[in-house]
Amino acid sequence: MKIVFFFRSMENYTYNSFTLQLEGLNVSENFVYPLFLFFLFSYLFILFVNVGIFVLVFIDKSLHQPMYLLFCNLLFNDILGISILLPRLLLDMMRPPSERLINFYECVVQAFITHMFGTCSHTVLMIMAFDRFVAICNPLRYAAIMTNKMVIKLTASAWGAALVLVWILLGLTLRQNRCRTIISSAYCDNAALFKLSCESSFITNVYGLTFTVVLFTASIGSIVITYTKITVLCLTSNSKSLNSKALKTCSTHLIVYLIMFLSGLIVIILHRFPQYSDYRKLCAIMMVIIPGSLNPIIYGVQSKEIQKFLFKIFNSKNFFPGGDETVRIWFPLSI
Repeated sequence: MKIVFFFRSMENYTYNSFTLQLEGLNVSENFVYPLFLFFLFSYLFILFVNVGIFVLVFIDKSLHQPMYLLFCNLLFNDILGISILLPRLLLDMMRPPSERLINFYECVVQAFITHMFGTCSHTVLMIMAFDRFVAICNPLRYAAIMTNKMVIKLTASAWGAALVLVWILLGLTLRQNRCRTIISSAYCDNAALFKLSCESSFITNVYGLTFTVVLFTASIGSIVITYTKITVLCLTSNSKSLNSKALKTCSTHLIVYLIMFLSGLIVIILHRFPQYSDYRKLCAIMMVIIPGSLNPIIYGVQSKEIQKFLFKIFNSKNFFPGGDETVRIWFPLSI
């Protein structure tokens, strides 16, 4: 009996190891340092721009509007996603493949935050679409509808829905025993975790597929419905100012949504083709870098309120000793 118990204990330990090995990126030696520098500067740029706009919205009371408060959710989500992924990736790039080890619990946390990032990218853009719909289609009732309580409710619903969906997804994966220790990805995600199991993953696959279909259907549906109503209003209205406002805000939101949607869709498709694993890994990383870099530029810097605030700072004599003449060199359009 003691001998049987000993072998069973050894089997459980082997099959549920808490030390996993990340496969990482397969990059030739000639491209390791250029790619490392690219990821490093991308990480610093995303942090600087997203945190910068986040602080601007926080300190300037004129930016305490529902649109910008909801936009801060997108900024925070990008910061969260990039911070859980790139620092660990940069460290692993400088290590030989045999030393790219990660604790199981650390891997689960990374997978959880990674999927929260991807899910919240959809849910946050959905509540931002609702805000733009109210602003354009019901401008007279905008202040009454988009109150502080409504902003809090929308924010809580976006993060709460993502939390429940991701929690169930990972819960189904973690209930299975693991018989492998190699993460065949550049970082931990749910797909990499359930591939560690030798048990049937039918339920996990069904829920994962349902999760993806529901999320994509809800986000695409909300965008189509709101944009259809906005388009109908613009076509039936003779107001040039309304059409100009709708074109500006909707085109910005649509560009951000398409970048996020296409980035995620490419990664999902490449998961079905193991022979393109290297392309999938790179696309999975770019899925975080590209939206995080472009969102604050496309959606934030183009805003007149943020432009005015930045101009006010750079036009200050305390910032530039040369006064207005110095500013005219950097802001020729302000002349």
